[in-house]
Amino acid sequence: MTDPYAPADLGPLRLRNRTIKAATFEGRTPDALVTDDLIDFHAEFARGGVGMTTVAYCAVAPEGRTERRQLWMRPEAVPGLLRLTAAVHAEGAAVSAQLGHAGPVADGAEHRTPVTPSRMVSPLALRRTARPDAAHVRRLVAAHAEAAVLAADAGFDAVELHFGHNYLISAFLSPLLNRRRDGYGGSLPARARLAREVAIAVREAVGDRIAVTAKLNMTDGVPGGLRPDDALRVTRWLESDGALDALELTAGSSLLNPMYLFHGTPPRSEFAAAFPSPALRAGLRVAGPAFLRAYPYRPAYLLDLARRFRAALSMPLVLLGGVSDGATVQRAMDEGFEFVALGRGLLRTPDLVRRMAADPHEEDRCTHCNLCMPTIYRRTECPVRTAEEAGA
Repeated sequence: MTDPYAPADLGPLRLRNRTIKAATFEGRTPDALVTDDLIDFHAEFARGGVGMTTVAYCAVAPEGRTERRQLWMRPEAVPGLLRLTAAVHAEGAAVSAQLGHAGPVADGAEHRTPVTPSRMVSPLALRRTARPDAAHVRRLVAAHAEAAVLAADAGFDAVELHFGHNYLISAFLSPLLNRRRDGYGGSLPARARLAREVAIAVREAVGDRIAVTAKLNMTDGVPGGLRPDDALRVTRWLESDGALDALELTAGSSLLNPMYLFHGTPPRSEFAAAFPSPALRAGLRVAGPAFLRAYPYRPAYLLDLARRFRAALSMPLVLLGGVSDGATVQRAMDEGFEFVALGRGLLRTPDLVRRMAADPHEEDRCTHCNLCMPTIYRRTECPVRTAEEAGA
């Protein structure tokens, strides 16, 4: 029986245990740079026992942000990132930077045109997008490699490449969003080309200085999107390329069906109130039931689908989705997953890993109300925990 709280290797990295704080946008970078608030956010999870915490979302280009105040990787960001990584290391944990380009999920702030595989009208930016030509695609690949080098220079132990949720690389994988007929569209090998090139370029840029992982959709959860059979083929190619140390398996589309990833109660009215754009607020009030669909919560809700990938692959896999209690963590180990990623459970209980290590029967304290989701537009937190602490 694998002990989830014993040290484990992730590529060149030695983690103190097999738990990872999943990337959840923090909403704590008002000037697109590291703040003390962001440092405290991740240091708390490190004190709470996680093996590694993931900083999200570190865009590789200014137009690749989902929100204009979001951190993006550039030399000016390095001093703050060095302070952040030092603070996490002081608490005994490792730290990863989630790197990616938002693509169709970008907000188009500051008159920056969102980039998508094929031209479309972005429902989030409310403007037409740009289709990158081959030279632009090469620049995007290089931007990921350059961002990874910056992360390594800033003391990060790993980078997580965002290949999920219909962000840019995930959008290239989607037959619904990628209607190109060049070397980056059409057949599945062509649609997977960008993901493979980014992974290889990042590995070549950082070598064995840090671990390199990717977060990849098993399914987009929308008609016409990436399906599990095709996603499985993509993971086999990524495994054969040998550039990645692990894959974190995810699902859903931030553009079209975000609740497919989260499950639980859809916070429709709260999201509508939180959207910064009046037009988006109005749109969500009308389209809320179609956009934020209801998927009942259950522990390890992505496990049934993830088993197919575990059976087909030999590389280390990270189980995500409904991992918030000791029994589910152990179940993931017993099913052959090398690591688990925790999100909402840690927002609710930052020292959850220490609690589970002390008591394998530690129960899930998260209510899965998803009221944390709309807080990303001001400062990500668990409102239930905040209310409890205010009343204490």
